[in-house]
Amino acid sequence: MLGLSQSAAALVLLLAVTPICAWVVFTDLKFMKIRNAAVLALVAVFAVVGFLVLPLDVWAWRWVNLPVLLGIGLLLNIAAGVGMGDVKFATAAAPFFATAPNHVMLALILLQACVLSAFATHRIARAIPAVRAATPDWASWGHRKFPFGLVLVGTLTGYLGFLAALR
Repeated sequence: MLGLSQSAAALVLLLAVTPICAWVVFTDLKFMKIRNAAVLALVAVFAVVGFLVLPLDVWAWRWVNLPVLLGIGLLLNIAAGVGMGDVKFATAAAPFFATAPNHVMLALILLQACVLSAFATHRIARAIPAVRAATPDWASWGHRKFPFGLVLVGTLTGYLGFLAALR
C-alpha cells in the first residue's frame, strides 16, 4: 500500500515485531510460557503493518500460511509433544514469511541455525553461576523441555533482518 521495497517493508515489520519477540523470549525463559496476548499481538502487527507495507496481493496470500502452519503445528503437538505456545507463535509468525522456494529454504536454514545456537546459548547461560544468581526464578533453567520460543523468535527476526539487509 505504501509502495515500499521488499527490504524497507521487512525493516518496518522487524521493528514492529521486535518488542513482541522480546516479550516472548522473556516469558518463555522465565515461565516456559508464550502468552496468548503475544500471539494475538503478532497477528495484529501483520494485519495492520503488513497491510500498510506489503502489496495487497502479497499480504492477502500470506494469510494462507496461518492455517497451513496451524495444521502442521497441531500434528506436531499430537505426535511429538511440541508445546501449544510454540505452535501458536509459529502460526502467528507464518504470514511474515514468503512461500517462494528460496524463502522457504532460507527459513529452514535459519530455523536449524537458531535451534543449535539457542540451545547452546541457553545451556551455557544456565551453567554460569552469575546468570543463574541474577535470574533464580526462571523456570527454563530447571525444566526438562527447552524454551523453543527462543528458536522461533530468532527465526522470525533473522528472516526479517536478512530481507531488510538486502538492497
